[in-house]
Amino acid sequence: MMQAKQTKFNIAAIQMASGPSVSANLMESERLINIAVERGAKIVVLPENFSFMGMAENEKLRVAEVDGAGLVQDFLSAQASKHGIFLIGGTIPLSTKSPKHIRAACLVYDSSGERVARYDKMHLFDVNLEESNEQYAESETIEPGDEVCCVDTPYGRLGLAVCYDLRFPEQFRQMAESGIDIIVLPSAFTAITGKAHWQHLVCARAIENLCYLIAPNQGGYHVSGRESYGHSMVIDPWGGIVDSLDSGAGVVVAEIDRDVIDRVRKNFPVLEHRRLGCRSPF
Repeated sequence: MMQAKQTKFNIAAIQMASGPSVSANLMESERLINIAVERGAKIVVLPENFSFMGMAENEKLRVAEVDGAGLVQDFLSAQASKHGIFLIGGTIPLSTKSPKHIRAACLVYDSSGERVARYDKMHLFDVNLEESNEQYAESETIEPGDEVCCVDTPYGRLGLAVCYDLRFPEQFRQMAESGIDIIVLPSAFTAITGKAHWQHLVCARAIENLCYLIAPNQGGYHVSGRESYGHSMVIDPWGGIVDSLDSGAGVVVAEIDRDVIDRVRKNFPVLEHRRLGCRSPF
């Protein structure tokens, strides 16, 4: 039986610049998780691709794990259990039936180390950034998920999304319809798109859905030459930045206050005023 929801608690967003060594990335993740726990975090969220960012997208295929077993999954379970926290593992590559594709899976572990949710990234980053001559084609190696994912915890109901999902508000509206309190958004926004849109979008999703939004991001230069934007942050239901980290590896820790969610929704009941659903009638 789910425990009564805690009213106030700390949540942490971890920022790092992952590379092509899984073991080195896990060592850095552990260091930052320890800092988050020391600062009182009960929920810790790692960024997208926290365990691996190689020289090319297809390198994810060689480090993919089968669902339910593997070094990275064992690491997440052990860290959650060791510290008695809810740990959200950014994304890791999980194998599919196709040898040419993986799923970018966001895994949630409870305080006993049990996996309680899996969300597969739905929207894939296939874009051309003319300003920096960067091209991305995630669909060449990633199979998209097809289900919105929310999970109940002692700290409230969490809605899970990943990076490029941020640009599709209908996904977040479906979460809101299920009664989420917190949106969790592990990301690896590029420097170009981050500078242009990151803060605008994370604030908009929090405001629209009257909930907290936790956005850990990759931040810094990677071995491949790619630069990730950083600026990991926690947004409150009114769109205010509770805490943030511009650049470099580190931890953003902020207090989540459920009374704030309840007060904002009572005084500004925008979710009750909706006239249209998120499915087109055409």
